[in-house]
Amino acid sequence: CHHCKSRSASAPTDTTKIHYEKFWLYRHCSSVQQRDRQAQKAGQLFSGLLAMNVMFLGSAFISSMIFNKVAITLADVWILLSILKVLCLFWIIYYLLGTSRQPHAVLYRDSHAGAIWIRGSVLLFGSCSILLNVFQIGYSTILVHCKSKVEIVFPSIGILFICTQAYFLWHHSKDCIQVQHNFTRCGLMVTIATNLLLWLLAVTNDTLHMEIESQLREVERRFAGKAPPSHPHCCNETTLCTCPNTTICKVFQKGYILLYPFNTEYCLVCCSVLYVMWKNVGRRISHDHIPNTKPKFKLQGVVFGPLLGTSAVIIGACVFMMYQIQATSLVPSRQVFVIYYSYYIVLLPLMSVGAVIGTIIHALEKKELDTLKNPTRSLDVVLLMGAALGQIGMSYFSIVALVATDPRDLLNSLALSYSVLLIFQNITQNVFVIDGLHRQRITPSGKEEDTKEEQNREAYSQRRVSVLELGQEIRKASLSYIHTYSHLSWKRRVLREISFFLVLCNIILWVMPTFGAHPIFENGMERSFYGYSTWFVIVNFGLPLGVFYRMHSVGGLLEVYVTA
Repeated sequence: CHHCKSRSASAPTDTTKIHYEKFWLYRHCSSVQQRDRQAQKAGQLFSGLLAMNVMFLGSAFISSMIFNKVAITLADVWILLSILKVLCLFWIIYYLLGTSRQPHAVLYRDSHAGAIWIRGSVLLFGSCSILLNVFQIGYSTILVHCKSKVEIVFPSIGILFICTQAYFLWHHSKDCIQVQHNFTRCGLMVTIATNLLLWLLAVTNDTLHMEIESQLREVERRFAGKAPPSHPHCCNETTLCTCPNTTICKVFQKGYILLYPFNTEYCLVCCSVLYVMWKNVGRRISHDHIPNTKPKFKLQGVVFGPLLGTSAVIIGACVFMMYQIQATSLVPSRQVFVIYYSYYIVLLPLMSVGAVIGTIIHALEKKELDTLKNPTRSLDVVLLMGAALGQIGMSYFSIVALVATDPRDLLNSLALSYSVLLIFQNITQNVFVIDGLHRQRITPSGKEEDTKEEQNREAYSQRRVSVLELGQEIRKASLSYIHTYSHLSWKRRVLREISFFLVLCNIILWVMPTFGAHPIFENGMERSFYGYSTWFVIVNFGLPLGVFYRMHSVGGLLEVYVTA
């Protein structure tokens, strides 16, 4: 008995020892993983602080240029941004030639990052930005007697920066780099900060504002049928350095003013792609996260969406051309503003109703939410919500101004309805797109294979069942699956119709403000209420975000369409 007690006493000791060894091994492994996570968080924190300091420095320069143009000039801001561009160029070249070519540098690639539409946007907006810099160089060369040499050097460096960055993002936007984590994070963050400062400068550039202001005042003079009034700033340096009466100078000036929204869009798109790359540094993607089949864009099963969307695009193009002709004619009329706002007042409720129906169908489908970690999808949600604030903010400012002045006037009432409907449309479309992006894909072929495998296992285990009974069971299972699939297919068809309709509508709503249709500038109602400088800053901040929202919504709606 004593021997038995000793054995029984020693047994728990052995068990405790085994459990302790397993627990020590688990604790050791978890500590390694924890140190890896802590190193990743520390690297992200340090690179984020670096970008924040660069942003504060650049913002201080730009703010000083706005409030004290004598101490800090536009040329000083350009010199700072040129230094940042050169640093980013050196890092991108080092990444292309050094980091990415190291062994085991890119073991994983994020299939969700760098979609073809966003890389195509980088190329499109990058090409327009290059053309913008060419116009700026030509314009400054003609006026070289009254402009600084920096105004020629800065866009030249900008062309090189845009070309290199576009090539880098086109080929490496999907990389999950596994070497030189901290240096890569810092390089990406400095590049993001540089693009944000370029966007901020484009929003607050007084020189560009003066050019547009002179054109708007010319439109106002034609609108009122008055002679050109004497301007209090007629003798400053900006108006003395005016374009000579030559065609080439006018082309450079008009092209520079027309293409500036593309430059702001290019900066915003590049920031979004670079942020996803920054989140993917050091990321290890399991095979479960890699989709076996990539959904393809097909026009099968959609009829009403393309028809309605094409009609909206054609009518919108006609309204846009009519607006452009009337706004630049010698005798512009208020009727063109009425037509423009009426088009929006008809289209925006249709888009809102479609988004609400799509959200209801998402709820009826009862598909499970995709909870896998996806930096690209998380960024898409943040960008949709953030970019929508541009149009929503401008709409609320406009509502306050219109209600406080004369809401009973025809043009004011149309503009007021337009602002309210725009807010509602942005909210409903965001809910529909974000809900669709978080839904798991249904693969009918995979379900069919699983059903057949289960049927084969049942047939193998139940060999005593007669062939007739087995055939009846298979037939019942097949009919049940066909009924379920047909029940879901009409919902998917409706989702595809709605998504395609919204894609075309967002395209035309992106094209119209991008290529110069800005009635919110030219109707003069909000501008007279808030004052020119205040309203110009509000609109110049919100309008690029609104254009970016329409473009980004097209990408999200295409993904909802493809996965429906």
